[in-house]
Amino acid sequence: MLASAKIIGFLVTKDYGKSRAFFEQKLEFAFVSLDAFALVMRAGESMLRIVNIANFQPAQHAVLGWEVEDIEPVVAWLKGRGVSFEKYPFVQDKESGIWTAPNGDRVAWFKDPDGNVLSVSQHVSLQRK
Repeated sequence: MLASAKIIGFLVTKDYGKSRAFFEQKLEFAFVSLDAFALVMRAGESMLRIVNIANFQPAQHAVLGWEVEDIEPVVAWLKGRGVSFEKYPFVQDKESGIWTAPNGDRVAWFKDPDGNVLSVSQHVSLQRK
């Protein structure tokens, strides 16, 4: 049953205004609603519910990501919108922020205003289809 159901993503924020601006202006998500429970954004058929928790501390790992067919234009598009990519020590391409795994998968990480780690990734398996 759940294998065919739509997934809803959840994030935490300390500031609804900053979160909405980031997802709306930088990532082009559509604003759906803001109520006592969550800021709701939509990207295509995906829903993201962002909950406000004052003493929240972000995880040190990616909590939300997008699988893309070609990572380089996506990273360039995000950079053009003011998104900064993380320059982790293991990332080979420090200019783009794109890491290439031994199997050829490629990943780039960035953070939202609350420090939530987000990612875009290109997987070798997608290219074989």
